[in-house]
Amino acid sequence: MAAKENPSLDVGLTLLNRAEVAEGTMAFHFAKPPNFQFRPGQSVDITLLDPPETDGEGNTRTFSIASAPFEGELVIATRMRDSAFKRVLRQAAPGTKLKIEGPSGSFVLHRKVEKPAVFLAGGIGITPFRSMILEAAHEKTPHQLYLFYSNRRPEDAAFLDELTEAAKRNPNFPLIATMTEVEKSSQKWKGQSGFIDEQMLTKHLPSLEGPIYYLAGPPAMVAAMRGILTKAGVDEDDIRTEEFSGY
Repeated sequence: MAAKENPSLDVGLTLLNRAEVAEGTMAFHFAKPPNFQFRPGQSVDITLLDPPETDGEGNTRTFSIASAPFEGELVIATRMRDSAFKRVLRQAAPGTKLKIEGPSGSFVLHRKVEKPAVFLAGGIGITPFRSMILEAAHEKTPHQLYLFYSNRRPEDAAFLDELTEAAKRNPNFPLIATMTEVEKSSQKWKGQSGFIDEQMLTKHLPSLEGPIYYLAGPPAMVAAMRGILTKAGVDEDDIRTEEFSGY
């Protein structure tokens, strides 16, 4: 069942600014359209208007909303690969007009506060979780939230400093960040290393059965996490997924 609670809007969008939030990853900040409401975890379709170049993939992309509803701007973040859409977006000047349609999607936090939420994020899959985590802290919801966040290196981990600070402020939000290729990093890393696996989950969770699991990241990572959970006896109904392909 879709989680939309307001009609989908198809309106103009104005770029305010952009910033690099990790190596090869940029966040784009937009003025929030009037009356635009969404639930954390939902996504929008963004369309370039009369772009200077295009390719066979078209002028529209779907992005999870990285900002929380209480924040004043609308933010998306994406890996910057060499496509016409990404090149145009990277070079767009503040004030550039785009089109937004949405929100859509049911990848949102469950309402039963007695059931913990376990977020399993790989790379840019962190974007819907940033929205959920910051909104939960802002609203002071009693949900117990766990975030397992996997990247190759600290340099690749978007929003890691911000999420680390959020974990310090919220006793209901443990952050378990892990790096799979820390030996290739130029930064010192004192946290976990290796892939998210059953042993890592068991170490940090009171029980593998009971929470609702949210998986977001590259398709291979999402499939691997689902396999680990089902093998460990987690009910399929307690697993929700969002795949981030390489567009």
